Amino acid sequence: MMHAQVHRMPQRAQGFALIAVLWLVAALSILVSGIMLTVKSEVRVATVARQTVLAKAVAEGAMQLALQAVVAEGQLPDKQIEAPVQYAGQQIMVRMIPMTGYININKAPVELLQAVFQIGAGLDAGAATHIAAAIEKARTEPGPSGKAAGFEAPEDLLRISGVDYPVYARIAPLVTTDSGGGGQVNPQAAPPNVLNIVAGGNEAAVASFVAARSGDNVGADTSAMNTAWLASGTSSRTVELSARVSLPDGGAIDVIRRYQITNSSPDGLPWRVFYANSQVELAAPPPP
Repeated sequence: MMHAQVHRMPQRAQGFALIAVLWLVAALSILVSGIMLTVKSEVRVATVARQTVLAKAVAEGAMQLALQAVVAEGQLPDKQIEAPVQYAGQQIMVRMIPMTGYININKAPVELLQAVFQIGAGLDAGAATHIAAAIEKARTEPGPSGKAAGFEAPEDLLRISGVDYPVYARIAPLVTTDSGGGGQVNPQAAPPNVLNIVAGGNEAAVASFVAARSGDNVGADTSAMNTAWLASGTSSRTVELSARVSLPDGGAIDVIRRYQITNSSPDGLPWRVFYANSQVELAAPPPP
């Protein structure tokens, strides 16, 4: 009996050892697979980042060529311009918008500011009126320094009571703090979302106007808009340029830059950038 028992114990130990080895191999396989997935993911992220940086550079190069052409002509733009630009072996569509096409929160009439928050942000009339009055107070009443604080950037609206980040995010694409105009909106430069504010939310009238404006401008009727808020033909030394560049994976990036045309730029160029933004549009996932 003792002899048979001595022979069974090593076999049982060998079975345990085999199970341990199998578990170890399985664990190592999972670990290696995880490392490989991580490496592949990091390589993809690095590749996308590199492609995005290159696309931004192409967009900026095309926009600066467009800006250079405008500066060389010596005539400030007074309307929205869209034209293809050849750069780095690509044809990039560049859009230029004089900042007089946006709503200047430092100068716009209080009623227009109220419309921005009521139509653009979706607030009720009472809340929109309260915010518009607070903006008017901030830009007119002297502070401790003896001067009105005003607004240096649209982000300064976040210090106004009633303007939380969701509200700010909705109206940020509509406003500016330095358009060079008198507070009115140039309809020939304004994007559709701004025109919608001036038209009191009449999207059909805006669509009709934009279609006529993009053609020969005949029939570009502004009668549905509040003409007291309009100032046609106003040029600006501050302009917004945007360009869209396709990415190799099928996505795209929209690059936006705002420039002030000036002779006192630190880098010697006849303009300086005071706002930069970009949005990446991911490629559509492959069908299942």
